[in-house]
Parts: sequence; C-alpha cells; structure tokens
Amino acid sequence: MEDMGMNRAFWQDRPVFVTGATGLVGSWLTRRLIQAGADVVCLIRDWVPQSELTRSADIERVKVARGDVRDRDLLERVLGEFEIDTVIHLAAQTIVTIANRNPISTFETNIGGTWNLLEACRRSPKVKQVVVASSDKAYGDQATLPYDENTPLQGQHPYDVSKSAADLIAKTYAVSYDLPVAITRCGNFYGGGDLNWNRIVPGTIRSILRGQRPVIRSDGQYVRDYFYVEDGAAAYMLLAEKLAEHPELRGEGFNFSYGAQATVLELTRRILDLMKSDLEPQILNEASNEIRDQFLSAEKACRVLNWSPLFTLEQGLDKTIDWYKKFFKTERI
Repeated sequence: MEDMGMNRAFWQDRPVFVTGATGLVGSWLTRRLIQAGADVVCLIRDWVPQSELTRSADIERVKVARGDVRDRDLLERVLGEFEIDTVIHLAAQTIVTIANRNPISTFETNIGGTWNLLEACRRSPKVKQVVVASSDKAYGDQATLPYDENTPLQGQHPYDVSKSAADLIAKTYAVSYDLPVAITRCGNFYGGGDLNWNRIVPGTIRSILRGQRPVIRSDGQYVRDYFYVEDGAAAYMLLAEKLAEHPELRGEGFNFSYGAQATVLELTRRILDLMKSDLEPQILNEASNEIRDQFLSAEKACRVLNWSPLFTLEQGLDKTIDWYKKFFKTERI
C-alpha cells in the first residue's frame, strides 16, 4: 500500500497542514502523508484516544496544533509559524443525525470553519495549495443521477446545506481572490477507525462481532456510494499534486467514487456474508431529513486527474473488517 500512487518527490519535507486529523479520513491521510515523507502539522480540537491517529502512534510523528477550526487567529499563526505549503481541510461535524439535532454547531464548524480557514490561507502568502473536503451531500436531492460536477449544489437539510455552503465558499475564494483551492466530493466514507457506531459499516461490524442483529435506522432502501478511506486519502493527495502542476484547476470540484452504489440493506448483507454471519438485520425505519438516492460519476477525476481507485468495495470491506476484529481484541467498547 505504501507506494501505491504516491508521489514522494512532491511530498518529501513538504509542510502540510491537516484539519480534522483525528477523524476517520484525517487519520489515514496523516499516515499516508507521513509515509510520503511530508512534514505534517495536525489541527486537533478534542482528545480522542481511540482515534486511529492516536492508537497507531502516528500522532507522535507529527506536529500538533491544539484548537478549533473556527479560530482564525490560531489558523493564521499555525500557517505562518510552520510555513505551511499545502492545506488539506477535513475538519467537520460529519454526522447527519447530529446535524438535524444541532444545526447551529454544524453550521458554525462546517461553514464558519471553512471560511475562517480559507481567509487564513488568503492572508498567508506561503500557502500554495488548498484542498477542501466537500461531500456528495452538497448536491442535495436531485432527479438526475449520478451527480456530475455540473449538478447544482442545492442541499436542503442541515448537514447537506452546510456542505453546499462550504463548497460554494471555497469556490468564491478561488474565483474572487485567486486562492489555489480545489474541492473534493466523495460518497460515504468507511474504513477502520470510524468510531461513529451509528454509521452503517462500523455499527454492523460491531453488532456481528457481538452476536447481535445489525440495526438499520432507515428502511434499508436508501442508495449510497461507499468509498474506502485509504482511497479517499490518496485522492486528496493526488488533487493537491495536480493543483500544483495545473493552477488552472483552482475552484474546480471533483467527484471521487467507485461507481458501485448499493442500498443500505445490500451493504449490510454484504458485510454479513463476508463475516459468514446468518444474523438478520433489524430495520427501524426511523430516518428523517436524509436524501434517498445519492451516487456520483467520477468521470471528470478519471479524465482530468488520471485518477483511478486503489481498492474495490469488497477489498475495502475486507480490510475494514480485519481492522475492527483487531480493535475489539484490545478495546472494551
């Protein structure tokens, strides 16, 4: 895995700032940057000892800035003092159900955090590339699928709106201020290290390992793209590399997807099959304020960035299941 699609010459000794480094994608991205030889600075708000960043001891191989992505003075200080060259912005409140209950904190982090980071980058002349993580949720509910990059950004529910707004703010910093920022829109991330148990992949695996029926909050028929976290980390790095080579990519958004969408129930059954379990899912049918069908076309990323995934859905699920089997041998959660 270490050498797959990795441009070491680009990343060697490069000062890179990662927000959201203790999150699912942030932990794996940080590992990949370390492997590539980058000089990584991580912004960390909350101490999460179960985070893959901490459990793997990768946190001891990076510099850590403690604070909140909404603190622009802190962000400017970090970008300046560490002479940051490349910024990858992942920090966000990522859980749809929490966004529905707590819209203001989600807006403050996802929208306000993004504009504060981009403004800090605008005022920091050393910054040469900025990659902002948006989401397929930024497209909102659409009659025509799959989404491509020309699909309007029209979220309606709190989480989706937070991603639409942050995405548009990133675009305006590129267009109005020539900030070298590009935007990623990925499907639902999964992989080892996701400790949000109400998400379908970790929740299902944990239930099976405990001999309990997996719980599906929705009716099981919601359609999603599922994207393995190590592919996400590689895609973010590739976009930063291409942005350095091709400044005309600033302001562009790119979808990343396997093109292998599945219903929640289909994904749950696939995990049950891989784990050789005959447990039957428990369908609660309680989901609200969620988009029914979402999946992406990654044709633009394949064509413009020469991107291709490193893993299939099945390979990613196998690696994820292995991670949680090891995790539950050592953790009491």
